Amino acid sequence: MPELKIARVETFLFDPGAGKNVLFCRMETEDGLHGWGEAYVTPGKEPVIQQCLQAMATHVIGRSALNIRHTAQIMFEDFAIRRASLDLLSAWSALEIAMWDIVAKRAGLPLYNILGGASRERVRVYANGWSNGSEPIEANIQRALKVKEMGFTALKWDPFPGPWRSFIHREDEEHVVRYVRAMREALGPDFTLLVEVHRRLAPMHAIRIGKRIAEFDIGWYEEPCLCDNIELVAEVRRALPMPIVTGEAIYSKEAFAAALAARAADILNPDICNCGGISAMLDIAAMAQPHAVAIAPHNYNSTLVGLAATVNLSAVIPNFWIAEFFVNLRPACDEVAVQPITVQDGWAELPTVPGHGIDIDVARLKVRPYRDMGGKGLRQYWEEFPRKDYVAGATRTGY
Repeated sequence: MPELKIARVETFLFDPGAGKNVLFCRMETEDGLHGWGEAYVTPGKEPVIQQCLQAMATHVIGRSALNIRHTAQIMFEDFAIRRASLDLLSAWSALEIAMWDIVAKRAGLPLYNILGGASRERVRVYANGWSNGSEPIEANIQRALKVKEMGFTALKWDPFPGPWRSFIHREDEEHVVRYVRAMREALGPDFTLLVEVHRRLAPMHAIRIGKRIAEFDIGWYEEPCLCDNIELVAEVRRALPMPIVTGEAIYSKEAFAAALAARAADILNPDICNCGGISAMLDIAAMAQPHAVAIAPHNYNSTLVGLAATVNLSAVIPNFWIAEFFVNLRPACDEVAVQPITVQDGWAELPTVPGHGIDIDVARLKVRPYRDMGGKGLRQYWEEFPRKDYVAGATRTGY
């Protein structure tokens, strides 16, 4: 196999018109083979991650795309000076994912076959990005019914009103219970409801509310408390009957090891675009397996590279549960896709072409460049910049 020396890396900030900008990178080898990567970004910080990605890219030029794990260690030790962060790991994830795309393309195989072969014929996904945090429950119920009409059998949303606070008032608690009850009644007993909490609650609130909504057969209760103190999450898990999820705000393998040691979760949801990429996700899944902990990849990323990397990884790992799919990002991503991942009736099909299984039209990508949010907060952005998306009226991303 040729050396596959990396010759250039180009970054693209793409505005899908909903939720946030998306950050891609296109890596090319000296013999013209290219691979796509994606970095996790949050609204308002996209240029920060792009700058970090561009700085890191200069250190991979001239290296072989084959040397993925060695390059990851070099970047951590010599570029980051052994200091992990969300920005650093998101930027590295994009480069790492692109390297895997190149390696699989050179081998002429879909990525999952390079990683050990598929454990399943397709990958179940749940819908996110469909709700509107500033509108009444009744309006969001109608959007949820449209998600069901699309064929999805599971969705996730944050039913909590107002700003994210550790200590909430009783009226907010009543809103959550009313909301979850209405969703169960509208969607029926067989639909999977995944409740997102976004790390906001003190354990006393998380436990009380969890006990109240348990009767509605919740598929999981995600990140009830700040995972920086993982014992808070473990305290909630010990008190509640439904599965507890944590991981979207955990980025290093060391922190995932601590979460497993604390028995803090039944399911981990690392994001392939911010935890170090495909190799790191394989390691995290392998660590979780002997603890009888499942993996449900977080994927607040595009329905192109982020989704493709997630689907390939999810196809391989034996302890996979379900993966995230942002319906409001799909229309714009489909517009720039040369070849997208096929998602139908709540299932993603495994790609059959070499690499990740997707490609992007660069010219079309450049038509929708970065959109500056003007420093507005995420919640203010949701309310002031409504979009008509895959589910009519959806603005809230629920990351």
